[in-house]
Amino acid sequence: MKVSQALIARKSVRAYLKKEVEKEKIQFILEHARFCPSGVNMQPWQVCVVQGDKKIELENKLLVAFKNNQKELMDYDYYPLEWSEPYKSRRKETGLLMYETLKIKREDKQKQYDQWAMNYKAFEAPVVLYFFIDKSLAKGSYLDYGMFWQSIMLLACEVGLTTCPQASLAEFPKTIKKELSVPEDKILLGGIALGYEDKDALVNSYRTSRIKVEEFTTFYE
Repeated sequence: MKVSQALIARKSVRAYLKKEVEKEKIQFILEHARFCPSGVNMQPWQVCVVQGDKKIELENKLLVAFKNNQKELMDYDYYPLEWSEPYKSRRKETGLLMYETLKIKREDKQKQYDQWAMNYKAFEAPVVLYFFIDKSLAKGSYLDYGMFWQSIMLLACEVGLTTCPQASLAEFPKTIKKELSVPEDKILLGGIALGYEDKDALVNSYRTSRIKVEEFTTFYE
C-alpha cells in the first residue's frame, strides 16, 4: 500500500472484530514507527501495549470512574478551553455525523451516554496503545509525538489493521498510571485503539469531511 493510499484509507474505527491481533504485527508497527523524526533525535515516546485480561481490568476501572462521575484532571489541555470558529462548527459537524449515522436523536441522552462510554473500552478493540512523555519536555516533543502516532496508524493500514486515536483515554491519568505502574511524573498523552475493523458495524460507515487545500494554504512565488 502506498503512503498516499494509506492516508486516505485510514479512518477512526469505533467497532472491532473479536479477533486477536498478532504480536508480530504490533512488533512490526513499533519497529518501523521508531524511525520517525524527532527534534535532536530525542525520541520522546514511551508506549504501553495493553491487551487481554489487563485491558479488561483497566477499562472496567475507567468505566466505573466515568459512570460515577469521578473526574480526574488531565495532564494537559488537549482541546481549547473556549471554542471559536471554524473549529467549533467542525467539532459539532463531526459529532452530529456520528449520532445521525447511529440514529441517536439529540433528546436520547442515554444512548449518547452509552456511546460515549465506549471510548473507555477503546470501542472493544483487542489492543490499546497508551502513550506517555516526560514532563520536562517542551511543545516540540508533542509535535514529534504526533508524527509517531501518524506513523503507527499508517503502518497499521499496511498490515491490515485499523485504529482510533483517542484523547478520551487521557481523561483518567491517575487511574491509568496506577494500573500500568507508570510514574506520576509522566504525562499521559492518550491512546490508540488497534484491531481488525468490523466492516458491518454501522458506526464505521461514515467518513468525516476535509477542507480543501486552497482553504488552508497560501503559495508564495
